[in-house]
Amino acid sequence: MDEVLLRSLTPSVLAVLVRRGADFAAAEDAVQDALIEAVRVWPTAPPRDPKGWLVTVAWRKFLDAARADAARRRREDLVDEEPAPGPAPAVDDTLQLYFLCAHPSLTPSSAVALTLRAVGGLTTRQIARAYLVPEATMAQRISRAKRTVSGVGVSPARAKPRAWGRFDRPGDVSTVLRVLYLVFNEGYSGDVDLAAEAIRLTRRLAAAIDHPEVAGLLALMLLHHARRAARTAPDGSLVPLAEQDRGRWDTALIAEGVEILQAALARDRLGEFQAQAAVAALHADAPTAEETDWVQIVEWYDELTRLTDSPVVRLNRAVAVGEADGPRAGLAALAELDASLPRHTAVAAYLHERDGDLATAARLYAEAARKAPDLAERDHLTRQAARLNTRRRR
Repeated sequence: MDEVLLRSLTPSVLAVLVRRGADFAAAEDAVQDALIEAVRVWPTAPPRDPKGWLVTVAWRKFLDAARADAARRRREDLVDEEPAPGPAPAVDDTLQLYFLCAHPSLTPSSAVALTLRAVGGLTTRQIARAYLVPEATMAQRISRAKRTVSGVGVSPARAKPRAWGRFDRPGDVSTVLRVLYLVFNEGYSGDVDLAAEAIRLTRRLAAAIDHPEVAGLLALMLLHHARRAARTAPDGSLVPLAEQDRGRWDTALIAEGVEILQAALARDRLGEFQAQAAVAALHADAPTAEETDWVQIVEWYDELTRLTDSPVVRLNRAVAVGEADGPRAGLAALAELDASLPRHTAVAAYLHERDGDLATAARLYAEAARKAPDLAERDHLTRQAARLNTRRRR
């Protein structure tokens, strides 16, 4: 049984059912039933047209469920519309699923889970393991998300598409990209590498839609992912960017990311993911940390601030200013920001250390460690505080 093939076909089969008039939840159930049937039948009788086979079986499963549900008798008129078995149409409706799974009424966590299930083809168990939650908890989250979007989609045949039939409205693409970026930032755990999964999904989206910000996000992911092997020490501790072994960076991913980014920037439709990718590219281009072009990085953060006015962008800009113009300039930029921002205390500690105020830096590192959201970051900041306290006692 070719599990990779099944997984790759799942979103397009689901999209076909939704386009024909099935609501999302019923369509997803029917596709899962068809996949179970494929696991049973294909090893001894593989179809010549796997997608067409899945579409036919899933549609019949949907119709069977519709007939059995008295509350949905209005769907009985769809029975006459069953297409004849044969090759599946070449139309790829997967793109619609991205926008449906990023429906604005869903919470970010639900949108991510639904995207992984519907577009990524992952099982509920795999998603639960990746998020380190019980399978029952994830099943409830996905079920609620499916119920939320079940009333959104394509109306039955001959009817006009509903709200998500157009994808050129402002915000549509950005919402999908934010969901994919959330998946990427979850990293990896269990038996599902979410960072790699996000790259796979974004590649598919980039192949389906010609949009510079989609390319920008893909470039950003590739450039960050290229440094993955160097981000942690053998004992699992975090390695800051400046201390990473750049010989362990994936140069092929860097080259691909830069090429994608350059093509996107050439279209002169700058967006935040392209600007973030440009910062990542400048880091990747520097042979050593000392040779990083911090002046140009500050300029890109200025562009990002103009595009988003994000406090997090301003925080990262303060670090870049501290590198380009000196730690006191960085502290001045930091003083303009809300001290309750995540990582604000850690940035202050770093800039005070750069300025030679080791006592203040050690105190702030210890304070930042207490606020750290995860164990790895907490351990890193605690070690920084201990390192400076040891230096002060010498």
